[in-house]
Amino acid sequence: MASGTTAPPPPSSLPRIVAASLIGTTIEWYDFFLYGSAAALVFNKVFFPDSDPLVGTLLSFLTYAVGFAARPLGALVFGHYGDRLGRKKLLVLSLVMMGGATFAIGLLPTHATVGSAAPVLLTVLRLVQGFALGGEWGGAVLLVSEHGDARRRGFWASWPQTGAPAGQLLATGVLSLLTAVLPDDAFGTWGWRIPFLLSGLLVVIGLWIRLSVDESPVFKEALARAESRRAGGPEKPPLVSVVRHHWRDILVAMGARMAENISYYVITAFVLVYATTSAGVSRQTALNAVLIGSAVHFAVIPAWGALSDRIGRRPVYLFGAAGVGLWMFPFFSLTDSGSFGYLVLAVTVGLVLHGAMYAPQAAFFAEMFATRTRYSGASIGAQFASVAAGAPAPLIATALLDDYGSPTPIALYVIAAAVLTLVAVGVARETRHRDLAGVGAEGGESAGAGPAAEARTV
Repeated sequence: MASGTTAPPPPSSLPRIVAASLIGTTIEWYDFFLYGSAAALVFNKVFFPDSDPLVGTLLSFLTYAVGFAARPLGALVFGHYGDRLGRKKLLVLSLVMMGGATFAIGLLPTHATVGSAAPVLLTVLRLVQGFALGGEWGGAVLLVSEHGDARRRGFWASWPQTGAPAGQLLATGVLSLLTAVLPDDAFGTWGWRIPFLLSGLLVVIGLWIRLSVDESPVFKEALARAESRRAGGPEKPPLVSVVRHHWRDILVAMGARMAENISYYVITAFVLVYATTSAGVSRQTALNAVLIGSAVHFAVIPAWGALSDRIGRRPVYLFGAAGVGLWMFPFFSLTDSGSFGYLVLAVTVGLVLHGAMYAPQAAFFAEMFATRTRYSGASIGAQFASVAAGAPAPLIATALLDDYGSPTPIALYVIAAAVLTLVAVGVARETRHRDLAGVGAEGGESAGAGPAAEARTV
C-alpha cells in the first residue's frame, strides 16, 4: 500500500507530536544521565565508601553499566508490544518506569545506613532505568518519523534526538547549581538527592503531554492490513520477522552505534573523572564545560538532521564518525591544559561531531525496517549495541587511565570504534528516499518507492 493513502497530519499536530516525543525523551535521558554524573561525582563516596577513590569510581561506573545491560531486554519487550499494540502506549509505560525508578533512587538509604544493601538496591533501580530506556528511544523516534513529512524526515526525527543533550543539559545544570550553592559535605549528605526527586514532577508534565498525541498513521495502516490477513493464520512475532528479514540492517545499526555511543560517554561522563583527577580541574569547572557543550549539542542536532535530508544520511554520519575519531587526541590535550576555555572547546567540538552521527540516526534506523517490525528492529539495533559500546565506555576508559596513567589508550579505544562505524555505515545503503509505508518485509521498497516517494508523506 502506497503511502499516498495515508493522510498527512494537520500542520498544527506535527509540532505537538515532536514536542511530546522530545519532552518524554528529555525526561528519560535526564534520569539516565543524572545517574552517570552522580556516579562520577558522588556515588563512589555514598555507596562505596570503603574503597580507594578510583576503585570506588570504577564500582559506581559498574552500576552505571548495569543499566545498559537491561536495555536490550527493554528493546525486545517494548519492541514486541510496540509493533503489536502501538508506539504511544509503550512510550507512556516507559516514562512511568523510568521516572519512578529515578525518584526512588533519591530516597535510597546510603551505605552508612544499611551497609551493602544500599548498592544492591541502587543496582536494582538502575536495571529498571535501563529496561525503560531500552524501550523509549525506538518508540519516540518512530512516532515522529511515521507522522512527519517525508521530505524533512531527517529534520523532524532529529528533534527527539535532542532529548539526549537536553537531558544532559538539565541533569548537569541541576548538579552544577547544587554544587555551586551547597558545601561539599551538604551535597554529599543530602544535596545529591534533590535532582533525583525532581524527576517525579518532570514525569507528571511528560505524561500530560505524551497522552495528548495520537498513534502513528503508518502504524494504523499496517495494523489494519495485518488484521485483514489474520484469517490466513497467526502473524509471526515481530522479533522473528525482523531477525529473519532484517538481520543485515540490525548489524549495520549496531556498527553505526559504536563510535556514536562510545564517544558520547567518554566526552560527557568520563571527562568528569579525567578532568578532576588527572587535569586538576574542579568539579564545578568540569560540570560547567559539559553544560556549555550540551547546549551547543542541542542546537546543532536539528541542523545536522536537516543536512541529512539534503545530502543523505550516510554522508553526514560518516563525517561525524571520522571527525570524532580524529578529535580524540586534541580532546585530551586540551583537557590536560587545565584551562576552562580549552576544556569547553574540547567537549563542545566533540559533541558537535557526535551530533553529525546522532542527528540522522533516528531517520536512518527507521527507514531500514518494515512498519510491523520497525519498533523491534530499530530498538534491537540501537540497544544491543549499547551493551558493547556505551555501557562499558566509562568503565574501560577509567580502567585504562588507572593502568596506563595516560589518555593515549583511551583515544585509541575511541578511534577503533570510529573505524568500526565507518565500515558499518560505509557498506549500508542510503535510505533518504525511502517511503516508510513502502518498506517491505525484506527491507526493500514497494514498487512506488524511490526518489519520487520523497515527495509523499509517510
